[in-house]
Amino acid sequence: MTLESITNPSNKKYEIKIIAPELTFLGVKSQPDFAKLDLTFYPNKKIIELRYFKKYLYSFRDKIVSYERLINTIYDDVMNKYEPDRLILLMQTTPRGGILSKLKIDSKWR
Repeated sequence: MTLESITNPSNKKYEIKIIAPELTFLGVKSQPDFAKLDLTFYPNKKIIELRYFKKYLYSFRDKIVSYERLINTIYDDVMNKYEPDRLILLMQTTPRGGILSKLKIDSKWR
């Protein structure tokens, strides 16, 4: 699924928060996994078109991927497509076997 953008309607600095409460994908053992994804986006010239972003996230439902690969893939795709001033992703997985994982990437760490 291709990400699409909209031209940023403002030249002011502002923050966009997008929350995907149920990101689904196949874990490395081909079992369904679930996570909550919080995206904090500081736009530059482009903003995220939400309908396509939702379809993009749905495209992971049938993909076998680790938590670490998934958050890094989403980060790279969003950075490459939208070129934001800053991007923060926080992914919290649903507990499996009594363990919950939280992963975070902040473009400010570069």
